[in-house]
Amino acid sequence: MDAVSLSTLLAAAALAGWVDAVVGGGGLLLLPALLVAAPGLPVATALGTNKLAAIFGTATAAATYARRTKVDWRVAGPAAGLAVLSAGVGAALAGAVPASAYRPVVLVVLVAVAVFVLLRPRLGVVAAPQRRTPVRVAAVIAVAGVGIALYDGLIGPGTGTFLVLAFTALVGADFVHGSAMAKVVNAGTNLGALVVFGMTGHVWWLLGAGMAVCNIAGAVLGARMALRRGSGFVRVVLLVVVVALVAKLGHDQWLAR
Repeated sequence: MDAVSLSTLLAAAALAGWVDAVVGGGGLLLLPALLVAAPGLPVATALGTNKLAAIFGTATAAATYARRTKVDWRVAGPAAGLAVLSAGVGAALAGAVPASAYRPVVLVVLVAVAVFVLLRPRLGVVAAPQRRTPVRVAAVIAVAGVGIALYDGLIGPGTGTFLVLAFTALVGADFVHGSAMAKVVNAGTNLGALVVFGMTGHVWWLLGAGMAVCNIAGAVLGARMALRRGSGFVRVVLLVVVVALVAKLGHDQWLAR
């Protein structure tokens, strides 16, 4: 890999760390950057190398949030534990499920998310603790720790965004606290997937380590900015990331053929 490609990739890792720390979706930047910078790199290896960088960024962001705001560990803890196992299963199946099988479904879900957030301008801006019932807590643990984590192991981009929406919509967290819990669970999904990709030889360790350093720097900056600017800022970034994800997946589905 030449110096220009490496520099571009490291910059993409830093930006991805920032996006992931604020609202998730950093894989939207880092996975395509990996595939462009290293032509011929197997998709599974790109996914595994991305997970190596991302786990350091998400863990750093989770620690930053935990030091500066309250994390609901009774929700985030069980979800993260399930996420390690579910993401590992997803990673094991990553080569068996073609992207064309689930891309249209993800597109529909993302469009629905964008419409939902636009039509409910107060969602996530102010906490709604009355939604935190035992049934909803169990539901969000299952959705985040099983459903979304399985998706992260399979492909990944948008996982953090889905997690934030799950915590805000199901248990009434505001966007800042939803992001904090999302980082904890996302660290679990990255760990589960990384273990499987590493065991199957699909991690470029040296490159991933360099990307991890840049991802950490971006994650610290993003988490601090989200905490300082509040839920309104996170909501705007969320909508931008969702629109970008829709554009990227739509391009892959219909134009890149």
